[in-house]
Amino acid sequence: MSALLEVSGVSVTFDGFRAINNLSFSIGPAELRAIIGPNGAGKTTFMDIVTGKTRPDEGRVLWGDYSQSLLKMSEAEIARAGIGRKFQRPTVFEDQSVAENLMMALKARRGPFAVLLWRPGSGDHDRVAELAGEVGLADQLPRKAGELSHGQKQWVEIGMLLAQEPRLLLVDEPAAGMTLAEREHTTRLLVELAKTRAVVVVEHDMDFVRRLNCKVTVLHEGSVLAEGSLDHVTKNPDVIDVYLGR
Repeated sequence: MSALLEVSGVSVTFDGFRAINNLSFSIGPAELRAIIGPNGAGKTTFMDIVTGKTRPDEGRVLWGDYSQSLLKMSEAEIARAGIGRKFQRPTVFEDQSVAENLMMALKARRGPFAVLLWRPGSGDHDRVAELAGEVGLADQLPRKAGELSHGQKQWVEIGMLLAQEPRLLLVDEPAAGMTLAEREHTTRLLVELAKTRAVVVVEHDMDFVRRLNCKVTVLHEGSVLAEGSLDHVTKNPDVIDVYLGR
């Protein structure tokens, strides 16, 4: 099975600091992957490169069935091609209801001119209900997003990303600040989503990574240090040395 995303020989330097150093790895079309590593390992820069925010100095980033180069595309084109990114802090419209937040995300799919004329139809309301159900907020649709718990706001934002119908979801530290029940719900949600699309989770919390029960890529100084199951990588002497042993 060919890769959905292939990062090959990518390097990027900021002011003499090599943030990404000859990074190569690939993600399959329906795969859950965790990326771990110490601060400064290149995790955020990797996501910035994939979403078009940062341009690497060298290397290739190929996407999709026809191996398109993401490096030739703008951030907006990359988003439209099916790559969604969830940042650590949820960015929902606090004064709008859950339903309105999801509806706005549906609307945003339609391009700048179509958006001006757009009016939601019955199919759109059905889709909003479906998205809310998918992220576990079906009973919260009328509530203002600002009234929700931290975890629920994260799920609204995941729902907003799903409205874009991404093939790859990049999720930054989803477990941070969540209650145990919210973390368990988030684990189930990400595992379920990865059955039909690729989901890449950048995370510091080893307990949360263990619950995801997926392949783990360990980054160190901008390169892949180890890859495999969590048990496999946590037994790796290099990983223990640079990351776990501190």
